[in-house]
Amino acid sequence: MTKYVIKRILLMILTLFVIMTMCFMLVRILPRELPTDKNLQAVLEARWEALGYNEPLLMQYLIYLKNIFTKWDFGTSWYIAFRQPAWDVLTDRLLPTVLVNFYSFLLSVPLGIALGILAAVKKNQWQDHLISTSVMVFVSVPSYVYGFLVQYIFYFKLGVLPLTVSSLADAGGSWFSWKMFYSMIPPIIALCFSQVAGLCRYTRAELTETLTSDYMLLARTKGLTRGQATTRHALKNAMVPILPMIISTFIGILAGSMIIEQIFAIPGVGQLYIKSINLLDYDVFMMDTIFYTFIGLLAGIVVDISYGFIDPRIRMGQKK
Repeated sequence: MTKYVIKRILLMILTLFVIMTMCFMLVRILPRELPTDKNLQAVLEARWEALGYNEPLLMQYLIYLKNIFTKWDFGTSWYIAFRQPAWDVLTDRLLPTVLVNFYSFLLSVPLGIALGILAAVKKNQWQDHLISTSVMVFVSVPSYVYGFLVQYIFYFKLGVLPLTVSSLADAGGSWFSWKMFYSMIPPIIALCFSQVAGLCRYTRAELTETLTSDYMLLARTKGLTRGQATTRHALKNAMVPILPMIISTFIGILAGSMIIEQIFAIPGVGQLYIKSINLLDYDVFMMDTIFYTFIGLLAGIVVDISYGFIDPRIRMGQKK
């Protein structure tokens, strides 16, 4: 297991380096736009010259890597937050992203698993058909459609929820206030649809297969009721592939949702990513790219390793 973990970490670092290199080269060949203010133009040009922005691409990349490893400096924002470190710009927007996705995670995981269990236990009955059909619909529809539907129903028609997430100033300066949580309910609902549907479908498939296993028949012949056999044996074994999926979803709350954050005006890392592309804020774009890539690669490693802890019979990286 140790060798497997080390191998995966090294592969993650290599993959991250390749993606970071490609993105850096592609984004740096784009033209840099200067503001119309002549004095500000002179300041920016002098600053860019000092930072090596006018050097050849390879030299720019070497300077960029040197700054990361020696100073933990991922560059500077020139348009989104003038002359602020790109790292600070990202971390300042991380909390709202985590909060919205964490609330959605807390709601969608138990609901998705409960509906999946109900569908598996009531297989081929009307409850199963209703849940399965609904799941197929919710999985097929993009998340931004749910965002618009939530705004249309709960804001324009019913008037019970706000259109967008409140600003920090309007919420009393705290991300944990009731007013802020209330304004986050629409994006939380919009994010839940696809998460609940995915977990429900996966839980139903795993539990249905488990319920038809030979050891379940043996448990019933030994005198256990259907409910006892399901609770003591079927659920325990069905959770082995489901729990890593939950872990992956939990890690993914850091990445957020670019489209949902844009629709509901959430000042998070997803909206920052789109803004950095539109404004050609290169260093912020690179910071976001590194962050998203790292979270995705880390989630894959944690999920694979978690199989061995959840079920000791599973040993990653070992030959038969």
